[in-house]
Amino acid sequence: MEAVKEHRSTKSGVSSDEAIIEIKGLKKSFGSKEVLRNINLTVTKGENIVVLGKSGQGKSVTIQCIVGMLTPDAGSVKVFGKEVSELNDEELKDLRTHIGFLFQSGALFDSMTVRENLEFPLTRVLKLKDQNEIDQRVNEILEGVGLPEAAEKMPSDLSGGMRKRIGLARTLIVKPEIMLYDEPTTGLDPITSREISQLILEMQKKYKTTSIIITHDMECARITADRVVVMNDGEYIAEGSFDDLQHSDNQFVKSYFSDSI
Repeated sequence: MEAVKEHRSTKSGVSSDEAIIEIKGLKKSFGSKEVLRNINLTVTKGENIVVLGKSGQGKSVTIQCIVGMLTPDAGSVKVFGKEVSELNDEELKDLRTHIGFLFQSGALFDSMTVRENLEFPLTRVLKLKDQNEIDQRVNEILEGVGLPEAAEKMPSDLSGGMRKRIGLARTLIVKPEIMLYDEPTTGLDPITSREISQLILEMQKKYKTTSIIITHDMECARITADRVVVMNDGEYIAEGSFDDLQHSDNQFVKSYFSDSI
């Protein structure tokens, strides 16, 4: 893999050599289709890593292996120093309480108000019972994503950008140590996409999360990334800062960054 200038500083100001996620030699196939050939990646505490690649390249498969939704065919995936594939059901459940996973759709419950959507992980995941604490967390996170007035609205009353914000709020409300974003700006107009990207960065600074962001949105990558990895044919072929990769000699990498220079 082409490595472009080691990049240690982070946009959140949190910088550490502590490895939070370690992936070595990861392989995954579905039938005869080899999706991941040889994935290697170390994510350190406080980093925002952006993964770029064409559709069907296995970007989402990688993060599903990180949370134990899929089991690798070969290789190692360690989170907080623990091999994910070796965890039992109880250990895996505990691991997931420390990981926030923001899906493309936001995955809100349409039959619940925004407040009820936000209360759900607090009562079901964290098992909180003190209503005052629950209300405080809900109000704080709604302020954080800039939607304090949306508490009693239904998801159907929200715009696409608002749904993304509430989806992010519901993921962050349990204060995860790791955030995994799957195409967080898909389907949004450029202005809203930029707002969501800025919000991801602001929330990362506030909650000191370690994040992997899968995106096709180069402006999102520019705003959020401490480090970018580029995926092609089931492997990471280049990594470096956004600015450094813009000047890569690799033609495939340059094809992503040509419009960003």
